[in-house]
Amino acid sequence: MIEKNNILITGGAGFIGSSLANVLVPNNKVVVIDDLSMGNFENLEKSDNLTKIKGSVTDKELLEKIFKENDFDYIFHLAAIASVADSVARPLETHRVNFDSMMTILEILRSNKKSLKRLVFSSSAAVYGDEPNFPKKEESVIRPLTPYAIDKFASEKMAMIYNNLYDVPASATRFFNVYGPKQNPQSPYSGFISILVDRLKKNIPLTIFGDGEQSRDFVYIDDVIQALILIATSEDSKGQVYNVGTGNKISLNDLVELVQDITGKKLIVEYSSPREGDIKISVSDISKLKTLNFKANNSLKLGMEKYLSYEFM
Repeated sequence: MIEKNNILITGGAGFIGSSLANVLVPNNKVVVIDDLSMGNFENLEKSDNLTKIKGSVTDKELLEKIFKENDFDYIFHLAAIASVADSVARPLETHRVNFDSMMTILEILRSNKKSLKRLVFSSSAAVYGDEPNFPKKEESVIRPLTPYAIDKFASEKMAMIYNNLYDVPASATRFFNVYGPKQNPQSPYSGFISILVDRLKKNIPLTIFGDGEQSRDFVYIDDVIQALILIATSEDSKGQVYNVGTGNKISLNDLVELVQDITGKKLIVEYSSPREGDIKISVSDISKLKTLNFKANNSLKLGMEKYLSYEFM
């Protein structure tokens, strides 16, 4: 548990950030910064404990001002341009958000750590790229295929270096495919499940890039929040990187079947050419995360039932 602490969440109006903020804000002072390019402050519950700042993590002066005015115990750096395709199309612009912002935060903390207990950086399973062995372990070969993956890996490694060399207490997470309520299906960065649910609600075709036999490790948002808090508060996790997933995989075609079985509704599926940089198989080994007493409490069936209940209530 995290209680009676001052917390910064970058990207805190987005899907994961707002879900984390809503869990923490009843018992903590929480500052959220988001440029609202994809997030929405309406995702956040109203509270006197919450401060919302509209701004970009690429704005060094703004970040310095926020850190000068606040003494943070925990920082969750979730802000990112989370689109692999966007990083291929705009590598320099996405680099500024996905890597430069991390360097700015680390440099601010290096000279003024104050009471910081932990910085948790959110990386991605994309760092594994097309490394053929699975499930992916934290020690698996890193073979990033896109600028997005390179920036994520560079940022997590830099966080570990600042932990080891400059005593900035840091940890990192490699998210697999996160899903759940409040994920924006209109976003070009959105997860497959939120797009699937949106198409189901609107009764319009769902496009699957490739043959649909590509498999993913889908992890429900509540389990992701559990992992973030465990990693932030464990002494053993300092200077460590953790996969955050379930350890189970399912093909996109089988996922469509599961959703149809749960809802009794028929999805219209259209297949298109595979996207550049897409990976065929992605599944996590979460043995390391389990040493922190993590347990994925939501099977895909249970998580989808919760999500669909929220969307169709």
